Amino acid sequence: MHEARLYEKREKNTVRCSLCSHRCTIQEGKKGICGVRINREGMLYAGTYGRVSAENVDPIEKKPLYHYMPGTLSYSLGSIGCNFRCEHCQNWQISQAALEGAYLKEITPKEAVRRAKNTGSASISFTYNEPTIWHEYALDTGLLARQEGLGTVYVTNGYMTEEALRELAPMLEAFRVDLKSFSDDFYRKVCKARLQPVLDATVIAKELGMHIETVTLVIPGMNDSEEEMGGLIKWVLDHLGNSTPMHFTRFHPDFRMLDGHATLIPTLERVQRQAREMGVRYAYLGNVPGHPLENTWCPSCNALLIERTGYRTAIRNLKGDRCSSCGEKIEIARHEQGKD
Repeated sequence: MHEARLYEKREKNTVRCSLCSHRCTIQEGKKGICGVRINREGMLYAGTYGRVSAENVDPIEKKPLYHYMPGTLSYSLGSIGCNFRCEHCQNWQISQAALEGAYLKEITPKEAVRRAKNTGSASISFTYNEPTIWHEYALDTGLLARQEGLGTVYVTNGYMTEEALRELAPMLEAFRVDLKSFSDDFYRKVCKARLQPVLDATVIAKELGMHIETVTLVIPGMNDSEEEMGGLIKWVLDHLGNSTPMHFTRFHPDFRMLDGHATLIPTLERVQRQAREMGVRYAYLGNVPGHPLENTWCPSCNALLIERTGYRTAIRNLKGDRCSSCGEKIEIARHEQGKD
């Protein structure tokens, strides 16, 4: 067991965790909402430090990140547990797994970086389950990764405190955040969380210099209205800027949300069009392989810059960070190892 960071000791052997925005008060012998941070005799421990449920080498586009080192590979790690309880979770087998009885293999931070480099990956991604609750391991691994010339990625629900973000800032380059809805009621009912902490954390991540891309799973009848999407898009424009890539992805029934139907592609196209008309430079569809709106198009002349077929990526009319057709500057984040 590895002692946790970011917590306060309280009376009667209780502790208060300040890692995520639940800020759980945890009694002796109990766990936080995440299920992996444990109070033992008045000390908080990270129960999944170095314990891995999933290890893969993914295209960076799978995160999805389209403007951070496009066309590269990312060594991807996940564990178990989550601070959300999303009814539509597509990784529920690990996000809702219990520590007791879970099959987890040990990978030290040093070994993770070694494996990442041996696979030819340009970055390490903390993904599959919520990386916020893997804070100590991700921090230690990420700092080593940066020393070895690798980029670093969080695929996150964004429900973390300012304290956690400031600890991550020296190592974390890309913050790929889910904006699940622009309704606090949705967050409370569907995710058992709140909207505002996600928005606050995303703004802080931007201020700390992290590359931001947002993903919204468009769920029919729940978060797909023109009014709600308009509010979400406006918030991104006002607080993150018009060059922030926004991904609108297709829902399919899963976990405890099996009664609905997959998002209609015309609905996704309508939301993407709304984002572009409101001023978002890079608005994408997701979970619709082969659709032209998974490609990157020049926001000025509409030249095809990056073509994506599934997770295969081809650079077409992009030279450095400029459209080779009209010279428009294209916002692409490249770690040193990922430069042309």
